[in-house]
Amino acid sequence: MDAMKLAFHGQVLSPTRKLISGFVLWVCASLIILSVFLLGNSLNGRLVLFSAGTFNSSRVSWPFSFSTSSSVNNGNLNFTSNFKNGSINVEQGSAIEQIQEANAGNFSDLSENRNRSESVLEKAHLGTLFKKVKNESLVSEEGGLIRNSSLSGDEVTNGNGTIEVKFLGNSSDLNSSSSNREEGRSSGLEVEENQNTSLENCDIFDGRWVRDESKPYYPAGSCPHIDRDFDCHLNRRPDDGFLKWKWQPNRCNIPSFNATDFLERLRGQKLVFVGDSLNRNMWESLVCILRHSIENKKRVYEISGRTEFKKKGFYAFRFEDYNCTVDFVGSPFLVRESSFNAKNGTIETLRLDLMDQTTKMYHDADIIVFNTGHWWTHEKTSKGEDYYQEGNHVHSRLKVLEAYKRALMTWAKWVNKNIDGNRTQVFFRGYSVTHFRGGQWNSGGQCHKETEPIYNEKFLAKYPSKMRALELVLREMKSPVTYLNISRLTDYRKDGHPSIYRMQYKTTEEHIAAERSQDCSHWCLPGVPDSWNELLYASLLKAGRGSWRI
Repeated sequence: MDAMKLAFHGQVLSPTRKLISGFVLWVCASLIILSVFLLGNSLNGRLVLFSAGTFNSSRVSWPFSFSTSSSVNNGNLNFTSNFKNGSINVEQGSAIEQIQEANAGNFSDLSENRNRSESVLEKAHLGTLFKKVKNESLVSEEGGLIRNSSLSGDEVTNGNGTIEVKFLGNSSDLNSSSSNREEGRSSGLEVEENQNTSLENCDIFDGRWVRDESKPYYPAGSCPHIDRDFDCHLNRRPDDGFLKWKWQPNRCNIPSFNATDFLERLRGQKLVFVGDSLNRNMWESLVCILRHSIENKKRVYEISGRTEFKKKGFYAFRFEDYNCTVDFVGSPFLVRESSFNAKNGTIETLRLDLMDQTTKMYHDADIIVFNTGHWWTHEKTSKGEDYYQEGNHVHSRLKVLEAYKRALMTWAKWVNKNIDGNRTQVFFRGYSVTHFRGGQWNSGGQCHKETEPIYNEKFLAKYPSKMRALELVLREMKSPVTYLNISRLTDYRKDGHPSIYRMQYKTTEEHIAAERSQDCSHWCLPGVPDSWNELLYASLLKAGRGSWRI
């Protein structure tokens, strides 16, 4: 359009139409300016992202839903956070090796504008991230520093209460709705409400088993140091669902087992398991968990070169990179097996008043885990006729529970006299419950084809009387002893025994015959004893002594 036509066009327009056109243009421009202003104010302060390097918060405004990912390569931390409709999705990668001087206090406020939105982000207060943290362990102080931490869980607090979230697998959903809580159980996430008890004051043995797809700590078949009797994978057990469980205390969370942190704290020290084959079960479990974290597996070895550990004796696994050992001393009664010259010849006895002669192998240990129990159920022991000896006297008959208590009193006196409680931490692991049905271990008892735990506690066995006797003895001791009370938690796990998979069968006939002789006392590895070691780790952190101080 040329200048003349434009001029002519302006002349034919009426004054009224000119006024209306100008007003419309003014209104449109005002609306655009006002929209931009309101959008900017409404988004200001809405989102907070975590800087992967220092975990300091920085405020960023975006006009749309988005995802952001950051990683700490030094230690294999991978975080992916998706912010959409007020929810948070967090994916946790493998264990964090190094998070330098992260300040938990900077997690304290995820939003300044709580009145503008009811989203999870604007309610979340992460000032109490963990109870204590050091060298990849999960336990941190509010507002304190996090060093070398493995994020196993955190706490989200709103105005109505506390929702505590545990990261159990490699990915987790932080939605706290009840429907997502059920999904979490199958995907490896467990969300707990009102778990306000600190680890230090929590009974970590009061709880339940929850599904955890991140387990086991070491792949089945990966550890060559498991006795054939315990290696259910090698013996071709067809199911593996029994591996996917985690012990969850009712009133607190416990840290996932961090092998690197455990070894670092054990550097230059000696940990010894003393007891029967159930403690050997636990010992082999710990060796395999720790070994899995070592890059050069050749630097983990049994010092005598032995590969089978069923015979009584002393065995020691050395972790060369940490100058420490994890040992096992076979002493099924703790007290001394002996003999007595009776009128009718020499008879075997059990000296209730003397410790086993193996004490020289562990009296100088930094950590000792004792147990005894299962051998007291054997025929001669449980019958108690012409078997129990004290001094030069052999009891013609003595009830097994009384004999057990007297043996424990001998053990307690030895600990009080010979163990320096300021140097050595002493543990006693409780009785591991068996699941024989239709008979006992030597009379056709079975647990074959059990693939799930007991869910209804009404079906649990009566609390072992031997453990009540132990508790009475522990109360009277002068030296501090930590009681690993695993009896009830093992009672649920009827699915975790080797059953017929304690050996490999060459023929179908051998396989069928094996059903007449099953192992419903010991546990498959990987398996339930891994959780015992997780509880040992948590107990060491709770005690917080020496290198275990947080």
